[in-house]
Amino acid sequence: MPYAIRPITEADNAAVAAIIRTVMPEFGASGPGFAIHDAEVDTMAQAYAIPGAAYFVIEQQGRVTGGGGVAALIGGDADTCELRKMYFLPELRGLGAGRALIGRCLEAARELGYRRCYLETLTGMDAAQALYLKAGFRPIDGPLGGTGHFSCDRYYLREL
Repeated sequence: MPYAIRPITEADNAAVAAIIRTVMPEFGASGPGFAIHDAEVDTMAQAYAIPGAAYFVIEQQGRVTGGGGVAALIGGDADTCELRKMYFLPELRGLGAGRALIGRCLEAARELGYRRCYLETLTGMDAAQALYLKAGFRPIDGPLGGTGHFSCDRYYLREL
């Protein structure tokens, strides 16, 4: 396998923040209402070191090139988590890492006791949306919870 998936550590914070700040604008997601402005971006390891949350990074030859995680859906019911901040640098795309990371995140969600997983994305992230569909997510008509990501316009839900 040309990459490894592992839990995030504090040493990964700067790399993960840089990935988020690089990839989101690539897809036009840099304005208000996008996750790029979330306070946790600079301290992802600490933000996901709470009960009910897990975040993983993908490493290639000692370099973090992607990540993603799950946590309770803000403003949602206790049975629903959210797939959060899953972004990959271009060199990681097309290697099967997306499918592998979603699998690891959904496994963690089940271990954490969730029964459903929700996610938000936007028009233009076509490869990501195709991946979500292949992973068993289904489109839903509108947002769930209160993530504050009012600029997202595509919503998906998956039973675990």
